[in-house]
Order: sequence, then C-alpha cells, then structure tokens
Amino acid sequence: MNRKLSYPEIYARQPRLSQVKTLSRLPIITWAENIRSLHNVGSIFRTSDAVRVRELILSGFTPYPPRPEIEKTALGATDSVPWSYFETGQTVLDRLRQQKIPVVVLEHTTDSIRYTDFDWKFPVCLVLGNEVDGVSAEVVEQADFAVEIPMLGMKQSLNVSVAYGILIYHVAMRWLDNHPQT
Repeated sequence: MNRKLSYPEIYARQPRLSQVKTLSRLPIITWAENIRSLHNVGSIFRTSDAVRVRELILSGFTPYPPRPEIEKTALGATDSVPWSYFETGQTVLDRLRQQKIPVVVLEHTTDSIRYTDFDWKFPVCLVLGNEVDGVSAEVVEQADFAVEIPMLGMKQSLNVSVAYGILIYHVAMRWLDNHPQT
C-alpha cells in the first residue's frame, strides 16, 4: 500500500543547490516573451527548475529577478535555473539562430499542430507569450514551428504557467524516453 512521503523524506531525495548547478540539463530553452504577471514568471522559474531546462530567457516587459513577487512563487528557483534577460525578441531570435536552435512557439496559428503530434528534436527553444496577446506576431512569423494545446471548452487559452507545465513535461518526457540516464 502506498504511504505519503513526509517533507523530510521528499527533501532528502532532492539535490541541493550546489548539486543542481553541476547536473546535466535538458537541451530545452524556455523563452518567456512579454509575460505580465510576476507570479506567472515565478511559476515558470519553478517549473523550469523541476525539469532542469538549459536556460530560461526572459524578454520584453517580462519582469525579472530580483523581485519579491517572483520569489513568492519561484521558491528559490531563480537561483537554480540559468536565466537571462533581453530587451527585444529580435535579439533573442538572432542569438538562437546563431546557435542553430529551432524556435517553437506555443500559439494558435494557421500552421500550428497539436503539441503531442509534433516530432520533437533537440536542442529546442519553446516560446511562451503573454497572458492577453500570446506570442508576438514578430516572433510567430520568424518561428520554425508552432504547437498548440487543444482547447475543448469555451476558452481558447490556459494560464501561461499552466500551459507551460503541460508542454514542458511532455517535451521533457520525449527527451527522457531516449535519454533515461539524464
């Protein structure tokens, strides 16, 4: 029969900050473009830590650490996730192009496909857009691919941090399916 683990038992299983900084990271870059909510940014940090993304890129008007509102939901992940900030999306796109990293936007577009049907190749950059307008038209137009989460109800989007949680775990599991030692 299952027994719920205690906090000390769970804590004992997790690596410490000094250890996390030496562990291999998944070849996934997350780019948060123009995210409004500090709490969503904190949640994105926390989820990025959970799957050890290679880097979290923040751009545009996305708030960045140090901010107490980010820390409230990040719970220390701003220290364990490598991150950077860029003022413009074009700067990020240019950097990713130089590194030959495909850009995949999470957005409803004329060519987006269901995220579960996409043939994930690595390394990859996942782009999240803001809570009202989504990913900017500039980035969508220059992206290599677009994926979407099917919406079955009246609403056409999820909270950005919720959508990220769904997407990043799917993508991470695709990597781990072929690289179980990571």
